[in-house]
Amino acid sequence: MTSPDDARTTETHPDGSGRRRVRAALAATAVALAALAAGVTLGPGLWGFFSNGEAVRAWVDAQGALAPVAMGALVVAQIVVAVLPGEPVELAAGYLFGAWEGTVICLLGGLVGTLVVTALVRALGMRVVRLFFSAEQVEGVSWLRDSARFELVMFLVFLIPGTPKDVLTYVAGLTPCRWWRVAAIATVGRIPSVVTSTLAAGFASQGNWAAAVATLVVTLALVGAGGGAYALARRRATT
Repeated sequence: MTSPDDARTTETHPDGSGRRRVRAALAATAVALAALAAGVTLGPGLWGFFSNGEAVRAWVDAQGALAPVAMGALVVAQIVVAVLPGEPVELAAGYLFGAWEGTVICLLGGLVGTLVVTALVRALGMRVVRLFFSAEQVEGVSWLRDSARFELVMFLVFLIPGTPKDVLTYVAGLTPCRWWRVAAIATVGRIPSVVTSTLAAGFASQGNWAAAVATLVVTLALVGAGGGAYALARRRATT
């Protein structure tokens, strides 16, 4: 039989999982507010910085021994503040650190960024999604969210360069998919698009312009083919 004291203890001291959920929600809320404040305060300047590959390279290079950490932090920021462009950051990573080290930095940053996004969405729901995406953008990937094979479809979409990865990362947080599976799928799925960017920039940093141009041509072809395949799959799924 449970005594009144035991009942009061149960009510006033939530279990460990409850406390963890509260802490996660508070942390996610703090990150969301910080990201929103940065976006509002910096505004066009932030967009201009992330759009300028030379500015990104100069800032990262100026960090000295902490340059890889700074590069990774920019990748995290670009994924969390999803309206910021990611391609200049990936190109800067390849130019400064070479194809393979740049790829590792981008993927680690992508992993952390995806975890942050998932925590934000799980804590705040559609409110945080609407900070960065219109209703039309969210509706554009709703067929993926509602798919019976969501994880497989998400992985295939991430593999294709040129598909809407940012909005899909946020929408994935609204699904029942486990957080660590979302992070794994998004990170592994980003490999082709990240490698093509860092490889092209790495060749450029070495002065191998023929290889850099060839890589960019292949990338553009993949983007075109991937965009067409994505549009076709979406039409079939929504008709």
